[in-house]
Amino acid sequence: METKLAIFEQKEIRKVWDSEMWDWYFSIVDIIEALTESSQPRRYWAELKDKLKNEWSELFDFIEQLKMKALDWKMRLTDVGSTKTILRLIQSIPSKKAEPFKMWLARVWDERINEIYDPELAFERAISNYRKRGYSEEWIKQRLKSIDIRKELTWEWNDRWIKEWTQYAILTNEILKSWSDMTTSEYKDLKWLKKESLKDNMTNLELVFNMLAEVSTTEIIREEDSIGFEKIRQDSKRWWNVAGVARKQLELETKKKVISKSNFLEEKKKLK
Repeated sequence: METKLAIFEQKEIRKVWDSEMWDWYFSIVDIIEALTESSQPRRYWAELKDKLKNEWSELFDFIEQLKMKALDWKMRLTDVGSTKTILRLIQSIPSKKAEPFKMWLARVWDERINEIYDPELAFERAISNYRKRGYSEEWIKQRLKSIDIRKELTWEWNDRWIKEWTQYAILTNEILKSWSDMTTSEYKDLKWLKKESLKDNMTNLELVFNMLAEVSTTEIIREEDSIGFEKIRQDSKRWWNVAGVARKQLELETKKKVISKSNFLEEKKKLK
């Protein structure tokens, strides 16, 4: 995910857009510096984080880590919060800038701030964006369904104590590999992708098999009542090959490969 900058009263705040969760994630240290003008925002955050942890605050569980570009231009793990988490967090930070910051956050979100509370708006926005980019109606339906299935899986993971971004990434990578025999980076290399979304460049059939793998994962961890990263990973492995077996069987019957080298840009060029 690419680190982007937003400006609040001449202070830079790093943010990244998570296309799977459909949410902005903001650097907490940057926000604290902007709100408090502290000369030691990292220390301020460390003390506040300890306080939240000691108070058994539910908010503490929603703090995540993502790699963001630091001042030295290196990608470093950074404490981040989603829009909803940040709105709750600033209630714990005494600052006369709290209300102006909420207004700023709303402007940053623009239409997306409403999508948190009305999922239909998110889907309508997605449909509009995909249509503008030239995707077919059939593909759009599959993609929106894949987003819905992905959300259900990540919510299930979150309820079962998967909190760290690295754990989400590991599980996601293993789900993809279970049916495609490729890691995310290998799959993107096959399609000649760099920063582009892999799922936005999958064919209808590829999306179907990825959805099957994710649905299977959701069902097995519910059936086993799996809790925690290692247990979820262990239990999921029993079902991760379901989509892979189905893919190979289809390829055997049709004599055609499910996994395609084509990406959306190449397909769009062919139509011109």
